[in-house]
Amino acid sequence: MKRTSNILIAAALVSGALLSACGKNNRKPGSHYMPDMVESRAYEFYSERLSTMKPVEGTVKRGELLPYHLKAADTALANAVKNPLMLTKADLEEGKRLFNIYCAICHGSKLDGNGPLYNGGNGPYVAAPANLASGPKSDYSQGRLFHVMTYGFNAMGSYASQLDREQRWKIAAYIRSFQNNGAHAAEVLASDSTQAAPAAPAVAAATEAPAAQDSTATK
Repeated sequence: MKRTSNILIAAALVSGALLSACGKNNRKPGSHYMPDMVESRAYEFYSERLSTMKPVEGTVKRGELLPYHLKAADTALANAVKNPLMLTKADLEEGKRLFNIYCAICHGSKLDGNGPLYNGGNGPYVAAPANLASGPKSDYSQGRLFHVMTYGFNAMGSYASQLDREQRWKIAAYIRSFQNNGAHAAEVLASDSTQAAPAAPAVAAATEAPAAQDSTATK
């Protein structure tokens, strides 16, 4: 009889606990077993080992251009590399902005090698940086300019960690469009249909004129 009473008392207590837990307010469910299973502790996901790991070899970041496979010594091959971007005037403006941030301190905003670090010989640099606007370096192709920014050249270090591939190509295009008083601007924007279209009639007229002269000469 006493055992039966104990069982009934225990059953009543369990039933009462269950009923108290099943309240109408779902935001306050009452007591629950092992709360850590529901409310996990905050976890700081940082590991020095994971943060220093390099990406898997051959992977390309989403939205980035394909990897540049030429080595630092392949300067001759770099001369023939074409700019993969479809350039517009806006791209050249972005290239100019980036150039003034990363390059003008040495090469100058006029690309003449007289940046603040040289300052006509009065700056901290004794030797003048390269003149990109005229002289031997003004014949550098966009591919060669991109190559130099990727690997560095002489005292200039690599800018591959500061500028992604697309940014380096835009800077190379801007420099090329500025060289020799803008003589290569049409070459740089040749891939832009809005810039190339107006030039087509002039080219056609130039090619038709000799033909007309030849026809009159044969007569």
